[in-house]
Amino acid sequence: MSATIKDVSRRANVSAATVSLVLNGKPGISDDTRARVLLAAAELDYSPRPAKALKGIEAGTFRFLKIAKHGHTVNRDHNTFISDYIDGMSGEASKLGYKLEIVSFESVPIEDIASSLVGIGIDGAVVLGTELSEDDIKLFQAATIPLVIIDTFYDFLEANFVNMNNKDAVFKIISYFVDCGFNDIGLISSNVQTTNFHLRKTAFLEGIRKLGLNFNEKDIVTVDSTYQGAYEDMLGKLKGGISLPDCYFCTNDIIAYGCIKAFREFGIKIPQQLSIIGFDNLPMSSTMEPPLTTIDVSKQKIGYSAVRLLDELIKSSEKQHAVKILVGASLIVRDSVMASEHHS
Repeated sequence: MSATIKDVSRRANVSAATVSLVLNGKPGISDDTRARVLLAAAELDYSPRPAKALKGIEAGTFRFLKIAKHGHTVNRDHNTFISDYIDGMSGEASKLGYKLEIVSFESVPIEDIASSLVGIGIDGAVVLGTELSEDDIKLFQAATIPLVIIDTFYDFLEANFVNMNNKDAVFKIISYFVDCGFNDIGLISSNVQTTNFHLRKTAFLEGIRKLGLNFNEKDIVTVDSTYQGAYEDMLGKLKGGISLPDCYFCTNDIIAYGCIKAFREFGIKIPQQLSIIGFDNLPMSSTMEPPLTTIDVSKQKIGYSAVRLLDELIKSSEKQHAVKILVGASLIVRDSVMASEHHS
């Protein structure tokens, strides 16, 4: 039996009216509540029907595949992040007259997920590629329906991608550090297999070279990508006598949160002794102490763009070449960076 709005409201612990407001993209709902509702809908495979189908045309169906391959990046720490994607997709699907299905997979073999798209009655699918490798994505290419992969990017795959422009975003971070008078800039990355982490590390090294900055390999630190894992890994490195640069770029906000906790326990003041910039602009970034300077990418725009692209692919009378869309970002300046004392 299909899940209902009442089922979603019970799972999210909100009223049915609140669920309706969230699923219809109405304002006045907090980020936390919106995230809980959208994730509850995903967990229950609830499929809202479009508010208004195109006149004279039966509504088609899109499916969003929320895939947690290993769960180090697609987890409850990023619920708001994922819900923003869903929000953008849901709103645009409704405008275009499509029904949007949301299906969650956790620790399911990727070949089984890919094969689930073969021979089913949907018009197209958006795949969350955050934790997917190049070989994983190749498995989805056997599907005969239009596909768009979001939150990852591969140059040499003949597939449709919508992702953030990591190179541009990271260059903004490094440039801001330089503008604040810093030359000794470090990177806190993760060894978790996530393409965006790899792209950000590559962009960091390219940006350092482009700006003619001196760089030491010791200034690249690797930690786990979960909050607790990043905290424990960084605390261990601090106890081991790691040499700190003047500032760090953390490849996402969750890593920044965990590392900041470790720095504090070790008596290192942020930003007086160490400046930090994150990436993602999660809600906690604006309320933590100090508020975190970070990169904001419109996740709703990525979701919206994926659905628009699917619609174009479906309506095209000819086979289309792969489309790869990169969405720009903004640096949100807060209090976790303090200009160098040498900055004039």
